Amino acid sequence: MSNSKKSGFEALAKSSLSPQEEMVKVKTGKKSFSIGLPREIAYQENRISLTPDAVALLVNNGHEVWVETKAGEGSKFTDKQYSEAGAKIVYSPADAYKAEIILKIEPPTQEELEYFKPGQTLISALQVGHLEQPYVDGLIKKRVTALAYEFIEDKAGGMPIIRAMSEIAGSTVILIAAEYLSTSRNGRGIIFGGITGVPPTRVVIIGAGTVAEYAARAAMSLGAEIQVFDNHLYKLRRLKHALGSPLSTATIDSGSLAVSLKEADVVIGALRAEKGKVRHVVSEEMVTNMKPDSLIIDLSIDQGGCIATSEMTTHDRPTYRKHGVIHYCVPNVASRVAHTAATALSNIFTPTLLRAAEEGGVEEMIFGHKWFMKGVYTYKGNLTNESVARKFGMKFRNIELLLAARV
Repeated sequence: MSNSKKSGFEALAKSSLSPQEEMVKVKTGKKSFSIGLPREIAYQENRISLTPDAVALLVNNGHEVWVETKAGEGSKFTDKQYSEAGAKIVYSPADAYKAEIILKIEPPTQEELEYFKPGQTLISALQVGHLEQPYVDGLIKKRVTALAYEFIEDKAGGMPIIRAMSEIAGSTVILIAAEYLSTSRNGRGIIFGGITGVPPTRVVIIGAGTVAEYAARAAMSLGAEIQVFDNHLYKLRRLKHALGSPLSTATIDSGSLAVSLKEADVVIGALRAEKGKVRHVVSEEMVTNMKPDSLIIDLSIDQGGCIATSEMTTHDRPTYRKHGVIHYCVPNVASRVAHTAATALSNIFTPTLLRAAEEGGVEEMIFGHKWFMKGVYTYKGNLTNESVARKFGMKFRNIELLLAARV
């Protein structure tokens, strides 16, 4: 009886079940990528998507990483650090763009699009507010699978990269505000926050997302008086709960926004785009009624801005005056602290790439996880994002149907 059982188990072990299990492991666990990190050519973009430590981890897991020389310089990472981590340093953008996966911060320029070949994957920002149709046409023509990192979600439905950059922007914006309120910057000549016997700085934040949370937290720690406006009551409740401190809140369309702006020392625009574009909630008339030398910081400028008088500026020339009000409208605020921002991005991209390798490739990762799929806006010659299609009056195809057909 025991011999019969033994021979039965031996026969089962030699059956087709065992080889099938091993085939699945090979398929999902042995995929290796070549990953290209081109040097950013966008004006004053200092960030990079992977740190040397992340590169070392990827290389140790069987991947190749090609870093264009000086790509990490803006984030204070040297070619030597990347080389010692196992990366291959390449000396032209053409070589960096030969990789299967291209990781960038800014969207590629028209010049950079020429380097792409069909079948490659691009992961970068999309910046819908400043998107132009020739860029989308170029990706479609090249049959590139492109993902916008601001659309990629996590399993809980959050947007990890947007949250990380928003945390940085929210904390940094208060340092910017303190600088431009000072006399040395021809501001109002007031300390940010408050001291005994002197009224506190009045800060109005438009939007109640992550930027608002971190900006309000930093501002309140300095003693400022905060009022937050948003039309989503659940966001306002969440913010009050998260901060656990006295916080004045109101809806944007309540009529009290104009009144609050008249008394504000600092106004922070922190609205997220809805249906592809941010609307102007602060009119030019409201700005004309603000205090002389008060400060507007429009962090929504990369999506078109939420203040009617906002115009995009740069880190070299970050401010201008309109109606006596200082405007700071730099789109990539996180680039002011590029080392921190690069580390935050790397902490998100690295496990995602490792997971994609385990799944068997980027396509399998897209097909298997809707949270990752949401980042895709072009796929093998097709536009798959409805907001982008609506912006330019283009046709789009549902990504789930395309992936099901595996075109």
